[in-house]
Amino acid sequence: MSVISSHRLRLAVQFLRSGGVIAYPTEAVFGLGCDPWDGEAVERLLTLKQRAVSKGLILIASHQDQLQPFVAPLPEERLREIWSSWPGPNTWLFPASAQTPAWLTGRFDTLAVRVTAHPIAAAICRAYGGPIVSTSANRARRRPARTALQVRMGLGNGPDYVLAGACSGADRPSRIRDGLSGRLLRV
Repeated sequence: MSVISSHRLRLAVQFLRSGGVIAYPTEAVFGLGCDPWDGEAVERLLTLKQRAVSKGLILIASHQDQLQPFVAPLPEERLREIWSSWPGPNTWLFPASAQTPAWLTGRFDTLAVRVTAHPIAAAICRAYGGPIVSTSANRARRRPARTALQVRMGLGNGPDYVLAGACSGADRPSRIRDGLSGRLLRV
């Protein structure tokens, strides 16, 4: 696994803070990310991906505390299971908090969240000081990019910054489970 230079990490964070869209490696594929509070950045990301806002998005974080402003509390027994699955390729649907922007939840009253185990993705969230939007780096109905070159070939000049690095080698995107019931929604 490659280690990210502090210069490259600072550049990624600068782009996030200025409303940019970045691409970065995750556990299985490259992700596209932006500031989740910035509606214009999210709109640019969705346009680049050709994804409908109604589908909702995932947030990744380096620690579960970063997700608190976006999610409503769950019962303690449910949280124990969720916390024990993180960091890792496990995305959970939480009830969205009242302040969570609709551009993140889409047509749902839940928000998909994950504490990433990928060292570069986690470093971005730590340096940024919060979670970022994370969706696969590809146009809708196309194969997700697994390398920085595939991001550039598939999305052209779309992302403002591509942070090169290796994905962790997972063969598929994260599992998605319902936080209230534990039910598996995507394998």
